Amino acid sequence: MNYRTLGKTGYEVSELSFGTWAIGGHWGKTNDEESLNALAKAMDRGVNFFDTADVYGDGHSEELLAKATKGKEDDIYIATKFCRAGDIYDPATYSEKTVRTYLENSLRRLNREAIDLYQIHCPPLEILKEGTVFTVLDKLKEEGRIKHYGVSVETVEEGLFCLQNPNVSTLQVIFNILRQKPLEQLLPKAKEQNVGILARVPLASGLLTGKFTKDASFEENDHRHFNRDGQQFNVGETFGGLQFEKGVELSDELRWISENRGNMTRAALRWILDQDGVSSVIPGFKTVKQVEDNLAAVQVPSYSGEEIEKLKQFYRDKVHEYIRGAY
Repeated sequence: MNYRTLGKTGYEVSELSFGTWAIGGHWGKTNDEESLNALAKAMDRGVNFFDTADVYGDGHSEELLAKATKGKEDDIYIATKFCRAGDIYDPATYSEKTVRTYLENSLRRLNREAIDLYQIHCPPLEILKEGTVFTVLDKLKEEGRIKHYGVSVETVEEGLFCLQNPNVSTLQVIFNILRQKPLEQLLPKAKEQNVGILARVPLASGLLTGKFTKDASFEENDHRHFNRDGQQFNVGETFGGLQFEKGVELSDELRWISENRGNMTRAALRWILDQDGVSSVIPGFKTVKQVEDNLAAVQVPSYSGEEIEKLKQFYRDKVHEYIRGAY
């Protein structure tokens, strides 16, 4: 495993880490025993950073991380998120009283004294501009209840705004071969300001694994079923904002990336790792096999300059216009 500095946190984190939305819920059936085995496998292979949120299975993913990292609290960094358990448009959700409640609940579930990285979970731009939530986070940091804070954003505009706050240590952004917009301004400016970048939705909700056909179906409790067109939350979180059938069509055109890289999953993750400014990529998982497959991405060949340019052109010519929602 290779390690990279996570922005202003100073943490040296595994360049391929993991998100825990899938093991918490909203990705179909899960098995806690398999989830714990997968977490153990990841840590055995050198993964020392995990991303979660208080709404992933109503806190279940935080509880699983507490079990998996017991006795390793000083070696494993955990980032969690808050605000989506309430009304994200209501300023009261970001008051000191409310945020403290969210924080204490996460600390209890994680069985930790402090949060390594506390992230605002995709708040509206208006909330970020109002600024109260940053004042609250600064106070919690001074008290030692959180060590660092960052923001998970939906749009480049939101990310660029957050970079104006010198106390923001990290940004979490949707970034993959089918969502390349952050390359233009956000990644270079974040690097310039020593703000860490966590790349989420790296496989476009599975599109970039190459395993789907246009007639694929998903379980009712899987967001790829109930949020396919943004019915429940930002459409960008599901298939990167692409209409599913179009996404399958586009991913089929990318099968060439797997040549000499094992499969599309590893190739898609490798592309993100090859982009300057990325601190860590955080794919999801539900099984030990998925963890092992994702981890193999750190060992496959990097992209040549010619391949990088070919993929940029592909994004500009064939993908960009089909992405839905603000991004």
